Amino acid sequence: MSIDTLDTPDLHLHPATTHPLLQPLNIGGLTIQNRLMVAPMAGVTDNPFRKLCKSFGAGHAVSEMIIADTALYARKKSLYRANFDGEIAPISAQIAGAEPDKLAEAARYQVDNGAQIIDINMGCPAKKVCRKLAGSALLQDEELVARLLDTAVNAVNVPVTIKTRLGFENGRENILRVAKRAEQAGIAAIAIHGRTREDMYTGNARYELIRAVKDSIGIPVIANGDIDSAEKAQQVYEMTGCDAVMIGRAAQGQPWIFRDIEHYLRTDERLDAPSVSEIKDIVLTHLQELYAFYGEYSGCRIARKHIAWYTTGIPNSNAFRQAMYGEESTAGQFKVVERFLQAHE
Repeated sequence: MSIDTLDTPDLHLHPATTHPLLQPLNIGGLTIQNRLMVAPMAGVTDNPFRKLCKSFGAGHAVSEMIIADTALYARKKSLYRANFDGEIAPISAQIAGAEPDKLAEAARYQVDNGAQIIDINMGCPAKKVCRKLAGSALLQDEELVARLLDTAVNAVNVPVTIKTRLGFENGRENILRVAKRAEQAGIAAIAIHGRTREDMYTGNARYELIRAVKDSIGIPVIANGDIDSAEKAQQVYEMTGCDAVMIGRAAQGQPWIFRDIEHYLRTDERLDAPSVSEIKDIVLTHLQELYAFYGEYSGCRIARKHIAWYTTGIPNSNAFRQAMYGEESTAGQFKVVERFLQAHE
């Protein structure tokens, strides 16, 4: 079984007329099938995970970020991050950096590699990214932001989007100025996480500034932050008037959240949670894809976090995970996961 053959509903059988988030979205002349998007997450949104989320109805998924440094391009990890084999178009590759020339070079590299959209990371709050004055640290220097945007847009002939936050510090939110400058530079869409860098992932996402951005610019605005259910997707749409919603952490261990949202927006009814039997099929298929993509050593280790997310809340899962972490081979790992889930079907 592959991700493409998972028993998921054919979303194209249902005319997407009941809700704006189920309508196609135009980004720089490219058509996104619906407005339910997967947020780029380092170490998570690799090729198998993006394809899995799309199989459950996500209309768009952005890759993990690649740092704009040619010395890093040839590294094994970066080659995995730049692998778009078998993905549903349009393919979006995220890059991060603080030097305009290097960012432009990274954008061209990704276009040559098959990317049809370039996304610039201006929102990552991680210390190792901010120390390089990339990610959300860029929001401290609006002049540099403007140079980066202008250079990147002029470097490639594909749409350029950005993902960012409300600002670097609470009380100094500058997303309105950044968004207007982005539109001026020719950015095709902007995704906004409703927190500052200071917030990291604490507290609640704030949507009022996303609404203000939507009211002030003409390019698509994508709302991100704390969208963890179908109802919350609807609420965020109503609060922000956004053109799309972007789901990140809530998709970890439950990629079917996109199917749930689609169903709720189309029917106003909630889907039942998947059975353990269905979860087993999803997990084992995902594991096979990870093993094939990364190989024996890395596949086994990268799969561990996904297995932990999938099994959270299942009885005796803590003891199971400790045993699973000790498995050093893909075959052994696969068997213990299969046995554990079969025992709970």
